[in-house]
Amino acid sequence: MATSFNSRRKLLLAAILGCMAVSTVQTQIASADWGTLVHQMHIGYHRNVAWPDPFNEADAMQVVMPFEAMKRNGWRMHNTIGHELFRAGDGALLAAGQNRVRWIATQAPESRREIYVLRGNTPAETEARMKAVRNAVDGYVLAGQPQPQVLVTTVEPATSPGVIATKINRERLDQMAAPKLPTTSAAGTAGITQ
Repeated sequence: MATSFNSRRKLLLAAILGCMAVSTVQTQIASADWGTLVHQMHIGYHRNVAWPDPFNEADAMQVVMPFEAMKRNGWRMHNTIGHELFRAGDGALLAAGQNRVRWIATQAPESRREIYVLRGNTPAETEARMKAVRNAVDGYVLAGQPQPQVLVTTVEPATSPGVIATKINRERLDQMAAPKLPTTSAAGTAGITQ
């Protein structure tokens, strides 16, 4: 009976030691999770205290990005040399095209001095257009200044015939009220028109 008591005692002791080992491992895991939780709460607290400062710059960039894209696209359209500025057939620049290239090469802001040439109907026509624009740029850019890039584009700028633009301007001027001086001055005295 004593041996059975001792074996039961050993078995009970082994079970208690096993439970203690398992609980020690679980406590270490739980304490590691607790430390991570406390660390995350600490970070969350400081984020909440600093809000919105860490996010202002990112928010501002999100607001500005569409406008920057619009400016870039607007300059690209403005600096595009279209079909109407080249002579049909040989791709030589017309006088208006020469003026546009000169303005872009000499007057446009330096960061916006890119010239876009509208792709011709054939590769040979496109190449002739590129050559004409490069030759014009060489004549306008002074030595030591950076050369504007000449790039090919397929995006045609929105234009309207000069007749329509003239008609719109004349109608606007015709509908404008005639200038008229006030009948009294700011001091309340009679004006010049009486």
